Amino acid sequence: MANRPITSGFSPAVATWYGSPNGAGSGGACGFANDVANPPYNGLISAGNQNIFKHGQGCGNCYQVKCTENPACSGFPIVVTVTDECPGTCNNEAFHFDLSGKAFGYLAKLGQADKLRNAGRINIQYQRVPCKYNTGITFKIDTGSNANYLAFSIEFVGGDGDIGSVELLPSKPKGSLYMQKSWGCTWKVGIPVGTNGPYSVKLTTIESRSTIIATNAIPGNWSPGKYYHSAANFS
Repeated sequence: MANRPITSGFSPAVATWYGSPNGAGSGGACGFANDVANPPYNGLISAGNQNIFKHGQGCGNCYQVKCTENPACSGFPIVVTVTDECPGTCNNEAFHFDLSGKAFGYLAKLGQADKLRNAGRINIQYQRVPCKYNTGITFKIDTGSNANYLAFSIEFVGGDGDIGSVELLPSKPKGSLYMQKSWGCTWKVGIPVGTNGPYSVKLTTIESRSTIIATNAIPGNWSPGKYYHSAANFS
């Protein structure tokens, strides 16, 4: 299914929640791991069924969600980022958001979060919106990377929120190394002998085909498991 256009108006969906009542949820299937508990996500995240997760292409998409039918619902929308997959019975509905306990509670009126969570499953409205983060794009180097192989996940992507293609641009020799999606938001590429950093990264989004270059985002002496932050982001 094609990506739902950004800001196309609210449509119906189903929402559930998982984890602890005030928990931040998971970034597992997208490669965000425990980053979802920290800024700028702050636990306002959701797993999605296949029409939302899209075999990983939906990772990083942002949605406004709100509820009005339950008496505990505030009716005010919140913004959540897709960071995980909800498989199995979540696909019994066309669009199913499995929210973190924290995000689910944010749909409630003040003081009624537990009452809303006790409902377990509610009807909501949703629409895709541009992602807005007060930070640059971040590259998290996969722990399996080495001198001949580089893989990293990409987080905090503004605008569309998703990434359709990635090119690694070495300092020497000049040129492009086209990366392949490994899984979720993790991309990988082989590093030819004699290739040196620092590396710039050219990113192209799926929905709008917007392109940006994160200049010298990854240093030549990068280390597995490290985070490297770029000032660049999509507006």
